[in-house]
Amino acid sequence: MGQAQRSANKHESIIFAAALVAILSIAGCSNGPSSEEAGSADSASTSGQSFPSYYEVRMPNMYSPSTLFLPYIADKKGFYVAEGIKPVFTGVIGPGQLVAAVVAKDNDVGYLHVNRTINGVAAGAPIRAVVADSETSEDFPHMEFLVLDESPLKTPLDMVGKKVGINAVGGCNEYTPYGILKKLGIEDPRGSFEIVTVPPGNEEAALRSGAVDVVGFHGHPLDVFNNGGVRLLFDDYDVWGHEGGATPWYFHEDFIREKPEAVRRFVAAHAKASRWINENREEAKRIHSEWTEVPFEKVTLTKFADDGVIAEQSVQLWIDILKGYGELTVDLAVSDIYTNEFNQFSPEYRFGETDTLAGDNRAGD
Repeated sequence: MGQAQRSANKHESIIFAAALVAILSIAGCSNGPSSEEAGSADSASTSGQSFPSYYEVRMPNMYSPSTLFLPYIADKKGFYVAEGIKPVFTGVIGPGQLVAAVVAKDNDVGYLHVNRTINGVAAGAPIRAVVADSETSEDFPHMEFLVLDESPLKTPLDMVGKKVGINAVGGCNEYTPYGILKKLGIEDPRGSFEIVTVPPGNEEAALRSGAVDVVGFHGHPLDVFNNGGVRLLFDDYDVWGHEGGATPWYFHEDFIREKPEAVRRFVAAHAKASRWINENREEAKRIHSEWTEVPFEKVTLTKFADDGVIAEQSVQLWIDILKGYGELTVDLAVSDIYTNEFNQFSPEYRFGETDTLAGDNRAGD
């Protein structure tokens, strides 16, 4: 199926090593839930231990308000409360600062594209991904790059020498256009086009005003297509198929060791919310629209990973990509980046076993 035809049907490195050292030197340790954090004295039991009725988990708000955000759905639909999690939204944090916020323990959990998790671990961040979020499918790509109908750009190779608008340098924003050019024969595509940073929500205006020749969107911007005059040039599915769009959630490893029960509950809530969203997309859009006050038609859909299971091949793909561009200079295994041990829907589920990352299954004091 051609790109132009498919577009009508689609619905959707971090440079902080020095700062990381400073953050690690001042960051305090996370203890068990306080009386406020624990809620009532009622408890659930795992491996014979008692735990608070709920755990607070501090997490960022969505930085791109038009992109469907799973935590908003999980909160409104009761998936968090059912699993004993109380989300505390800490506000919008820029993509390049999400890992640092978790390292500093200002947030308990972070997310976004897996390449940022990999770069964080490579720089020394003590983080581990525990549950998948969105991923790529043919009908719901992670990223789409659009041009105007009258644009002379007919194939991705025509981007060479042009202005390409992306939300942020680094991450899938930058590596997806690199990836398509490399696939089409440009051995090292860096520097082959001019990068223009476009704040989220301004992509359409940048394209229609001529500020950029090509612009990247996360997911399928249905409202932009409905406005007419645009067409798809390529998407990340064209580059890597299903494997390129992984966006897992990660915790500080201290949090994982000290509160494994909270991590298990968080993973369970996200896994169930992922399946619900995939089966109830229109209602999920409505909830997100009401939460963010973004018009319903502007909410961008995406495909969420089945039951929140992190795919090894997606993590390995990005390790290889970053190594290939010289961005990753240390040897990392996929096990350094993620674990599915907390996800009951994964064959790797081993919660409570003494040889897991969770150690001896200690929860908060």
